Amino acid sequence: MLQKIFSYCHLTRLNKPIGWLILLWPTLMALWLASDGKPALSLIGIFTLGVIVTRSLGCVINDLADRKFDAHVPRTQQRALVTQAISVREAKILALLLALIAFCLVLFTNVLTITLSFVALGLAAIYPFMKRVTFYPQLFLGAAFGFAVPMAYAAASNALPLTCWLLFLAILIWALAYDTAYAMVDREADLKIGVKSTAIAFGSWDKFWIGVSHIGVIGLLAVIGWLNNLGWIFYISLGVCLGLAAYQQYLIKDREPARCFQAFLNNHWFGLSFFLGTVLGIY
Repeated sequence: MLQKIFSYCHLTRLNKPIGWLILLWPTLMALWLASDGKPALSLIGIFTLGVIVTRSLGCVINDLADRKFDAHVPRTQQRALVTQAISVREAKILALLLALIAFCLVLFTNVLTITLSFVALGLAAIYPFMKRVTFYPQLFLGAAFGFAVPMAYAAASNALPLTCWLLFLAILIWALAYDTAYAMVDREADLKIGVKSTAIAFGSWDKFWIGVSHIGVIGLLAVIGWLNNLGWIFYISLGVCLGLAAYQQYLIKDREPARCFQAFLNNHWFGLSFFLGTVLGIY
């Protein structure tokens, strides 16, 4: 029984919080901006739990879609569906349960947020299949992750202003940066099995485009800070983000898989920095 629980934790990646943390920071930033620095505790709870649940749902859908590919990639050969620690039927039931929990959470918000949740669910469902048809599945990941931003704005203010969409765009571009570094880990295996990614599409320009993406994210965040009259602390946090982006360039300079994965993990601190900068910059 205990082993089964561990297998479900691995399937939903609850043992690897990096995924939901990267999703959480911009979501909380959106809540703070949309509520002028005074988000309701209920919304913080709903969206924090929602982030964890929807990220887990995305992982289950991803593993269901990729279970045949995962058997050929060293990093994913021990996933629960590959080893059959969890059956396909059990994974599908879990996905339905997680989707139901996520929808129940949204019901505590408003009509606009509920409407947007269907778009978010659609993006989460199609993303795992995009690596079969396009070399830019990272853009779909960014859209899926980023859609928590308009949902947060809708829940907190029942509106979708310019700042909302600028932040959505920033998160989409940020996903292009961190998930390209992540894809660099599996590039050789992906080439062998025919899976597409930006790491393959960019080729020798991978580091360049990750850098450009980070600069684009920081630039958009600076515009958001200006539009929302955020204080000087926010711009200091963007300086920290710039330093972290430079550090990630150092990590990926030789394209060593382990170091590329370190660069991916470092994005937790990137996100935490601009979130804390927002909170402190508002007051």
